[in-house]
Amino acid sequence: MKKGTPLDRRGFMRIAGRYGFTSTALAITGIVGPLTLEGVGRAAAATSDARDGKAIRTLKFGAAGFNENNLKIQESGQLWFARELEKRTEGALKIEFIGSNAICNQLDCVKKTQQGIVDLFTASTQNSAGSAPYYNVLDFAYMFPSRAAQHHFLYSKKSEKLLREPMRRLHNIQFLYSHCELRGLMMGKKFENKPTITSVEELAGTKNRVTGTQLGRIAMQLMNLNPVPIAWEETLDGLKQGLIDGAETWMGAAAYANMSPVLSQAVDLKFFCGTEHTAMNFKTFQSLPAKIQDIVMETSYDAQQYTQQRQEKALVDIVGAVANPGKDTVFGKAGVRVATLSDAEIMKAQKMCSPEFNPKPWEEWRERLNKMSGGHDVYKEIFDIAREIPKDMAAVDVKPNRWWM
Repeated sequence: MKKGTPLDRRGFMRIAGRYGFTSTALAITGIVGPLTLEGVGRAAAATSDARDGKAIRTLKFGAAGFNENNLKIQESGQLWFARELEKRTEGALKIEFIGSNAICNQLDCVKKTQQGIVDLFTASTQNSAGSAPYYNVLDFAYMFPSRAAQHHFLYSKKSEKLLREPMRRLHNIQFLYSHCELRGLMMGKKFENKPTITSVEELAGTKNRVTGTQLGRIAMQLMNLNPVPIAWEETLDGLKQGLIDGAETWMGAAAYANMSPVLSQAVDLKFFCGTEHTAMNFKTFQSLPAKIQDIVMETSYDAQQYTQQRQEKALVDIVGAVANPGKDTVFGKAGVRVATLSDAEIMKAQKMCSPEFNPKPWEEWRERLNKMSGGHDVYKEIFDIAREIPKDMAAVDVKPNRWWM
């Protein structure tokens, strides 16, 4: 390898072919400074040597579309989590990180985890809800007023009875940790020459691609946002050509999924969760020695803090998810305007679609999820927990808490 040669995708694949994808990806996460062929090759060799021969258990980690590149844009911590599990168990656990949709994608990673094809997985809870419907408990419109409120709930001991225990009991899923954002509408090129959106009325009647979420569609219908399920492969071209007006997602996802070149405006509607979580087959978790189970939980706790701190910084410095994106951010380079709606407009949207103000369209799902939970009023209880902290608290200031103890 030529000294000082910058690492490109071809070079990465050459190194991965020799030392394995996981060792190469983990090596990259530990390098500070420029990535060169020589440096990454040397680090991958050392990482591979350190990982060989010690493991009492190898776990497959299906990470949907994530890889070492886009995890620098959305700092949801999956490679950090994998590396820390190996390190903290002194190699007793070996994690085979399989991203880039190589073994599972956003819609089927949860199913393959339930079936034991993979042991760990990452995908949005919204896309996972198709196969594990209790995930819908997070998706009531405007249940969470901020990213801080999302983190606060996930740290709360009450999240055990309202989220984690039902996930284990109903779906064989051990919910570990999650990145936290709130979803809005990413508008395509149709809106490039239009004024920056300031009101909910300006969005009415638009046609928007919807993800796998079931409850998100209710909110979109109530706001007259015409949710249409469109395959991901067709979404970018649809936004570019104006076949659809926008797409429902969060800003970190728009950046890491390379949507920004076909976007014009990112409307910060904040109308329900965008939670890219990491979870585990519960039977696999139970089969681990008690000491290793403790390490998995402690590492999950630290991973929640990792994304709490790192993703908040990345949203500003890398994504550009602020009113005036920096010129070197993903949104800044692509000319994506961030449309921040006033509190009055957000309240208008809440009155249109949230269970708090418009309960009838949600009754069927509320009743179903309440029964699944074991009798809790899940919307009301999570709603109240989300308001235990000040509305304007910064996400980085939320106090961590070991939810399982």
